[in-house]
Amino acid sequence: MSEISTDEPEVIPETLRERDQWVCWREEERDGKPTKIPVTPGAGGFASSTEPQTWRSFETALEYRGTEHADGVGFVFTDDDPIVGVDLDDCRDPETGDVDDDAQDIIKRLDSYTEVSPSGTGYHVLITGELPDGRNRRGSVELYDTARFFTVTGDHVEGTPSRVARRQDALTAIHREYVQDTEREPAAESEQRGGADDEAATTGTADVDVDLEDKDLLEKARNASNGEKFERLWNGNTVGYDSQSEADMALCCLLAFWTGGDRTQMDHLFRQSGLLREKWDEVHYADGSTYGEKTIERAIATTSEFYDPDAGDDTVDRYTTSAESSADARDDSERSRAYLAEKNRLLSERIDDLEATLEQKTERIDTLEAEIERLTDELTTRDQQDGQSQGEQAATTGGSRSESETQSVWERLFGGRSE
Repeated sequence: MSEISTDEPEVIPETLRERDQWVCWREEERDGKPTKIPVTPGAGGFASSTEPQTWRSFETALEYRGTEHADGVGFVFTDDDPIVGVDLDDCRDPETGDVDDDAQDIIKRLDSYTEVSPSGTGYHVLITGELPDGRNRRGSVELYDTARFFTVTGDHVEGTPSRVARRQDALTAIHREYVQDTEREPAAESEQRGGADDEAATTGTADVDVDLEDKDLLEKARNASNGEKFERLWNGNTVGYDSQSEADMALCCLLAFWTGGDRTQMDHLFRQSGLLREKWDEVHYADGSTYGEKTIERAIATTSEFYDPDAGDDTVDRYTTSAESSADARDDSERSRAYLAEKNRLLSERIDDLEATLEQKTERIDTLEAEIERLTDELTTRDQQDGQSQGEQAATTGGSRSESETQSVWERLFGGRSE
């Protein structure tokens, strides 16, 4: 079990040490499994992550951790501080030190103070920022910013910063990718289409070779029946879309049609459009893909028809009308998914609130049970001590009464006279 060295407490970032939000904890078995019970440093009573009067300074907690009453220290998150804890469970082999790919991705992107958990099988990452709305845990990834305490070991992960850094953008992205409901993968969509579309999605190209120069391609796209829409998107106009990301996808779907799904040409053209922004080249996915790469990939996977120059220009309207219909259907589908996602989010929030309430009540029950056990032991010890004292007193009192009774009998027999 990792422990903070009393000789090197500065391994813990000052951002944490300067706050009086520390508790101790000790491990006890509850329902057949080990549970970390929060303890008030120095007092010996049981602490709560929602009762500030049970928290102490870092120094007090560290000192009390050195006694037999505590196994470690913990930091309590509150609404009054900007600190967010990222808990990564069951992602590290304590024997070999091997780490899961997802955990490595999260740690690298957050790039803040990281330490090994007490069990050695996980990590705790501490950052400053604001936890996005929605659910706060999925699988082995949990995010906390209030009413919770984090065990702190001081087992700092080499290569990560020694300070608690502000990482709002990374936190938002990780929350979306690892905790919120994930989007349906393009592969799943292509499987529904089947046949040649599966192959097109896999190779990233259509079955025809378009080979249009950029100038010719843009001219055809502007002169098509949906040319006005293309022109608006090309110029960076996002009116009619809930976000720029949706506008990015719409333009990429049109480019996929006209380029025959040529990834290189799509990327080259998009960079000339008014929608280009820094986000295009940012890595947003665990496999190392950038936002732009993934957008192009999804656009190709969701495009069912591609421009065929051999079919003649008189067929362009049919193709573009089909593409427009597909886009409209996709927009309807996205709105439907957005509605369901929002409904799921609200349900998830409700579930998380209920789970949090249950967890707090369970924690309170554990605290009360432990307090009852402590008081019972204390009462038993006092009873034993009182019983021993009464026995000694009885022995002393009994001897005196025997002498008095003997003297009284002597006086009755001899009238108090002595010979």
